[in-house]
Amino acid sequence: MAAMNNDLSAPDAARLLGVSLPTLYSYVSRGLLASVSDGASRRKRYPQEEVLRLAARKSDAKRGGQTAVAAMHWGLPVLETQISHIADGRLLYRGCDATALAQQATLEAVAGLLWDDNASDYFQQDAPAQQPGLASATDATPLARAMLAMAMLTPADMPHALQSGPALMRLLAAALLQAAPSALPLHRQLAQAWNADANQTELLRATLVLLADHELNTSTFAVRCVASTGASLPAALGAGLAALSGNKHGGGSAAARCMLTQALAAPDARDAIGAFYKMFAPEFAGFGHPLYPHGDPRAAYLLGILSTMGHGHPQLAAILAVCAAAGQLLDAKPNADLALAAMELAFGWPEGAGMSMFALARSAGWIAHAAEQAASTALIRPRARYIGRHQRDQQ
Repeated sequence: MAAMNNDLSAPDAARLLGVSLPTLYSYVSRGLLASVSDGASRRKRYPQEEVLRLAARKSDAKRGGQTAVAAMHWGLPVLETQISHIADGRLLYRGCDATALAQQATLEAVAGLLWDDNASDYFQQDAPAQQPGLASATDATPLARAMLAMAMLTPADMPHALQSGPALMRLLAAALLQAAPSALPLHRQLAQAWNADANQTELLRATLVLLADHELNTSTFAVRCVASTGASLPAALGAGLAALSGNKHGGGSAAARCMLTQALAAPDARDAIGAFYKMFAPEFAGFGHPLYPHGDPRAAYLLGILSTMGHGHPQLAAILAVCAAAGQLLDAKPNADLALAAMELAFGWPEGAGMSMFALARSAGWIAHAAEQAASTALIRPRARYIGRHQRDQQ
């Protein structure tokens, strides 16, 4: 049996939508609804599935559905937190400006601030034992080793979220650097692995502080979703690392490094920059951030430090010149990804060092959010708006 024609007349479509005919026609002109010609009569008809889908969206909007959609796309808040927020172009950790903290604080100190407002000093404990299974993962990327390190831990290994925090961060550092777990300050562990001098070590310290948390970013939301199920803290951190591995999140510094490398090698840096971003538009790796319309304060802070470190690093001036040229060409401000890529190249740190810094720093925030979510006992379970067929014809 042939399928019935599910196209609706204009009056029927308008009635289903609860609107007037002129409003129905305006939906078509605005691209919200399709119309088809009805053969010889030339009257417009409207696919029933599309009409029902639009009606569902309208109904959803009345119940706040559109607000939820906007919230998932850099819009309204969807969770309450006491950990961090972004306001008036500033990143604040429990009300403290992150750039002010970056002047002297360590990642360990900021972790204590994020976890319980420095009510306890958790980093007095010894370094955890090495995970034997990681020794065979010599060919894995640093991030893959970090994910494996979390997957190897059981809930019994990490019984209490905040008490487990220092051990987890030190295990992450060990996995990322392919080294033995250490109780050295985390920025010094990076410096030791990458042969950083005193000035670079200070830059590493500031970088870790500035990347420790960033409100409800994608990886943090993933961590909170997993923590809300009652899963272990290592499992929640594994989810954060998995989200960070994506090109649209933690991979931003790798793309920015690629742009810088191509521009530095080209006869005309501006042509190379233009060609690179023509391929990757509309997402400009290393530039722009929806939450910082006037510029990412983390990038401004780190690039400001880099601009004072030219002595002994001949390539740094050329790298910063490319950064400035790209910003002018794109008419955009740099973000933290560009700063990570610039320091990677300038100091000869391993490719992917930016991702390692990001993962280690952000683990402090992930632990804070996982603990806060677990304490709320609420399961994160949003609803989806179905946009498929509502009813199939019987054959």
